[in-house]
Amino acid sequence: MRNILDDFLVKKGDTGYYCKYGDFYIDAMLPVERNIISHAHGDHATAGHRRMYATLPTFAFMKNKYPKMTDASQHVVSYGDPLQFGDVRVTLFPAGHMLGSAQILMEFEDVRYLYTGDYKLQNDITCEPIEVRKADVLITESTFANPAVKHPDFREEILKLKDRQSNIMLGCYVLGKAQRLTALINTYLPEREVLVHHKMYPVHRLYDQLGRCRLKYTLYNRKAMKDAPGNKIYLVPPLTFNSYFRAKNVLRAFASGWERLQRQNDITLYISDHVDWDDLLRFINDVQPQQVWTIHGDGKALQHHFAGELIVRDILQAG
Repeated sequence: MRNILDDFLVKKGDTGYYCKYGDFYIDAMLPVERNIISHAHGDHATAGHRRMYATLPTFAFMKNKYPKMTDASQHVVSYGDPLQFGDVRVTLFPAGHMLGSAQILMEFEDVRYLYTGDYKLQNDITCEPIEVRKADVLITESTFANPAVKHPDFREEILKLKDRQSNIMLGCYVLGKAQRLTALINTYLPEREVLVHHKMYPVHRLYDQLGRCRLKYTLYNRKAMKDAPGNKIYLVPPLTFNSYFRAKNVLRAFASGWERLQRQNDITLYISDHVDWDDLLRFINDVQPQQVWTIHGDGKALQHHFAGELIVRDILQAG
């Protein structure tokens, strides 16, 4: 049994996850000296840190959101290339969540600690597929760590939009989800024309420059949406989607793993970029950890499932 340090990575108030053994943060929300960023979503990536470490796509998406972010603070990290912070060796590997997303493997005194960030096991042609690395401690998101949550096949879900005799307003998040949906529509519904909201357009352009496939889409304009034939799918951010709750002559759908976001829509569309219960168990089995520390959700169901078999607990809060 290796000497696992319970306080190797801790949650430090509202600032973020801190490793005192290497003196760095992961996904810090407040400005810090050194911050490793798993991916570019706003609940993981903020600007203002003195030194930031992330993949090239992550910085590109952050630059789009934070145009005043200084290049001097950015240290681009390639997958598989190790960093050294004191005696802690840090390596980034693909997480499969979105383009540029990374798991963060930390090695210290022959113990391997793996921080997942957000991740998924489903195939997604718009981003790097997840890579599995063995670890002694798995520090995993638990967004959908509930046995009742089992996401359907994404191919079956996107085909729900087929043969609908109407244009469709499809709500989704601007970064990652919108580009994945565009690729799915391009692949499985080629007869449908994708229109994207003006906030999504520059992110789509970045995916075209940095991504793994070429997306087919057009910037939204009112005339195109009204013109026949009714074969348009208009991708809009959540706030826009909610503001058009009485929109006429369109079918409404919202792509998410959350049941609450499917209510009162014309079409349910359970497409998630997080692991569900079965994939979480599969990933734990593949990583083969001695302990599992949970973040970003509720780990109680996981603790109950592995009771007497595997140590599962929430990450410690810093004193």
